[in-house]
Amino acid sequence: MTKKGIPESIKKQVEEIVNRFNSEVLQDPYDFYVTRYRVNYLYLGKKEAGVFYPVCRLKYTGEMSNWEFAIYKYSDERYDPDEWMFPGAEFLDGTIEGALKAGLEAYP
Repeated sequence: MTKKGIPESIKKQVEEIVNRFNSEVLQDPYDFYVTRYRVNYLYLGKKEAGVFYPVCRLKYTGEMSNWEFAIYKYSDERYDPDEWMFPGAEFLDGTIEGALKAGLEAYP
């Protein structure tokens, strides 16, 4: 993957997945996932009552089914790709949906 970043077509797919998860799973207009992008990274966070809380970072590898995952650790205030001992880790399968489920379990 080059420094060009995540293609717009992939971002559109990501937004559709996140919006569907928000409407079908969270079903709360005041508590929902939001996306942010920076080069090859997708940052997923939750917006609760207007406040943004980081949840995880995904690195685009060139495939929609193979994102690299890093959980946000509030204890260190950083994303940790090596941390796998947290509630929801069993949902991680390289997909956006898996990351959303894992994040929701880790940070309800």
